Amino acid sequence: MIHTVGIDIGSGAVKTALFRTEGDRHEWLAKRCERIRRRDPMTLAREGFDAVLADAGLAANDIAYIATTGEGENVKFATGHFYSMTTHARGGVYLVPEARAVVDIGALNGRAIYVDERGKVLSYKMTSQCASGSGQFLENIARYLGVAVEEIGPLSQTAQNPEKVSSICAVLAETDVINMVSRGIPTPDILKGIHLSMASRIVKLLKVTGIRSGTALLTGGLALDTGLLAAIREEMVNEKVQVNAVSHPDSIYAGAIGAALWGAYRHEKLAELQRRAAA
Repeated sequence: MIHTVGIDIGSGAVKTALFRTEGDRHEWLAKRCERIRRRDPMTLAREGFDAVLADAGLAANDIAYIATTGEGENVKFATGHFYSMTTHARGGVYLVPEARAVVDIGALNGRAIYVDERGKVLSYKMTSQCASGSGQFLENIARYLGVAVEEIGPLSQTAQNPEKVSSICAVLAETDVINMVSRGIPTPDILKGIHLSMASRIVKLLKVTGIRSGTALLTGGLALDTGLLAAIREEMVNEKVQVNAVSHPDSIYAGAIGAALWGAYRHEKLAELQRRAAA
């Protein structure tokens, strides 16, 4: 039996997950998520690590492997680092075992990952860095419209005549929104239009990966945006993609979960090599 910690440092938040692993059994013991909000991510990583240990009643020397992902390469107390695509894939399948795709929509970009039943990456496709289909873009628009982040999804779902944002450039897309406001377009219609524009790109990404059926799990900071999920489902129907888009209450932790589980796997492999060398 071993304990591992996964730390996922994103552009908007630091997520931490603590697991106990025994053979093929993985038990999730503790979690912590802190929005960065101009704070030092490295400090938040340490605070998150200390917090999950305290929640589980463990000490630092009880942890066999500390795995980072995302922007966590420079966490000094970590044991190793994993590429975020592999951690989101593994974490996504842990949360929703039937998932065959993971759609990670973060603060700065989005990506669709086609996976097998073990969470192994089969193919993937990412948005461009300047695309307007990101969490930061949506937050900026909400701030301009005077809407709280948690209100975005419910408001979007009340739209009557959504108007899509045409530009994939975030700067030009924001100009589009300003023009919509000046023309008197209602806030719900603007938000739904943005969601539909984002959904269109996400579904196109999914199609390119090769997935044609099954379940796609949303992860990342926008995974719990109910308006975006609804728009993705609409776009799936429009594009005749037979994939069921779902979210999970813990979707934001997918990267941290995957890091902790991959850390357990790597620890076991290293221990096995040491046993062979000693034999």
